[in-house]
Amino acid sequence: MRPGGVRSFALELARGPDDAYRGGERLCGRVLLEVAAPLRVLALEVAARGGAVTHWLEARSVGVNAISSDYVAAETYLRWRQLLLRGTGETTTLPPGRHEFPFSFQLPPTLVTSFEGKHGSVRYCIKATLHRPWVPTRRTRKVFTVIEPVDINTPALLAPQAGAREKIARSWYSNRGLVSLSAKIDRKGYTPGEVIPVFAEIDNGSTRPVLPRAAVIQTQTFMARGARKQKRAVVASLSGEPVGPGRRALWQGRALRIPPVGPSILHCRVLHVDYALKVCVDIPGSSKLLLELPLVIGTIPLHPFGSRSSSVGSHASFLMDWGLGVLPERPEAPPEYSEVVPDEEVAAMEQSLLPLLQDPDVSMEGPFFAYIEEFRFRPPPLYSEVRAEASQEPSITQTAPGEDLAQSRLEVIPEQ
Repeated sequence: MRPGGVRSFALELARGPDDAYRGGERLCGRVLLEVAAPLRVLALEVAARGGAVTHWLEARSVGVNAISSDYVAAETYLRWRQLLLRGTGETTTLPPGRHEFPFSFQLPPTLVTSFEGKHGSVRYCIKATLHRPWVPTRRTRKVFTVIEPVDINTPALLAPQAGAREKIARSWYSNRGLVSLSAKIDRKGYTPGEVIPVFAEIDNGSTRPVLPRAAVIQTQTFMARGARKQKRAVVASLSGEPVGPGRRALWQGRALRIPPVGPSILHCRVLHVDYALKVCVDIPGSSKLLLELPLVIGTIPLHPFGSRSSSVGSHASFLMDWGLGVLPERPEAPPEYSEVVPDEEVAAMEQSLLPLLQDPDVSMEGPFFAYIEEFRFRPPPLYSEVRAEASQEPSITQTAPGEDLAQSRLEVIPEQ
């Protein structure tokens, strides 16, 4: 190293590399500069940039020639710059040793979640630049992650999702019977780590056995110049038992666990990340019977009190509509986690390595997931935990806000 050279030039953020930021928060850090001898500096600046970009090529033939179309689109969310040593046209001499230059700024209130995909990405980085006379510019950069909050405790994401499909099984232009499928889930919004209870009814009126399956599908959509490019991948799946000819099968809450995937990206103009629950029935000799229910993967899990009580009525009516039970006269205690999800089923799901659906619309490649911290929590039960205990005075069982009054129970205990 020549005399007066820079020993080290680095950039540090106050948070660790595994921590994520959200819109409106304050980002703090410092630029570290260590020199061996007096150093002449023209300016030292730090800048932050962030945005989304999509890019792909499409080739087409025109006669004997092949023409490639380039599709590019970009959107900027963050642009900030600050001079830590102002450039006034004159140099500033720094003494030998270690120098620290702190900086701090507030992120915009709305930022899109960081994402890495095959044809696009959402990235955020901060860069420090050191300008010296008659010496090449020195730069250092640091990438940071942003997570956009997606709260599933909203009426739209707490509403049940349901659908039904049917088709005639055909083989060599002859009808082999009608196959029908109906499926329902208790809400639209979930967070990674939760278990989706899948309720389904499969009625096989054909002459051959059929196989029902379900999977969570991630769809990445990239947009540029009015064109779209999509990539689909299976992130979780399960298979049911074959349904014989003329038989009917019920799924009474089959568990489908959501792995640690990135949240839905819905408010970006150049790319989207969507999720759906696909329930299909494989019919031998005929095309599959498919049914898709939309999902939103969020970052804020179901609230244990407010939102849960508001969904009690809808979940109870959901079960009664499907003939899966009646309302208990007195609320029961919440079950243990092992009772909700059997250990054998969880182990089988984890060892299955997420088998892909044999669907031509689904890509066989693995998903390109955005960064997200793994949520470790127990899924909250979907019924109220309020229990009225007997006392010497008359007592009234409380009804949670938003719960149907018809489901509340007035219990008067006579005095002894």
